[in-house]
Amino acid sequence: MKHTAAELRAMRKRGETKSDWKAAARKPLPSRRDPDDAMDEIDWATTELPAPQRKAPLTLRVDADMLGWFRAQGKGYQTKINAILRRYYQQHTPVNVERSDEQRSERRAGRTGRR
Repeated sequence: MKHTAAELRAMRKRGETKSDWKAAARKPLPSRRDPDDAMDEIDWATTELPAPQRKAPLTLRVDADMLGWFRAQGKGYQTKINAILRRYYQQHTPVNVERSDEQRSERRAGRTGRR
């Protein structure tokens, strides 16, 4: 749903843009039946970020509160989003597919490992 700037300002004045954290706290924890709930809990304070790889530009639409939360983490928030997406990918992709994807990327970049 799209809103004009005037509509968003009016919603903000009415308090309609605030998250209802009390209602969210009353909801049960995910059952893990939904694949989106399948991630293990991660201690982000001690998590090592992956080594830099060639990045592809992307326009991605995410919920405003999610983007705000990541941006509040400070410098490197896009790298953290990428790390979370990679972890999800690794958990849902067989190892041999992941390796072939990496090999294909290396060949495209001219890094085949052959000399």
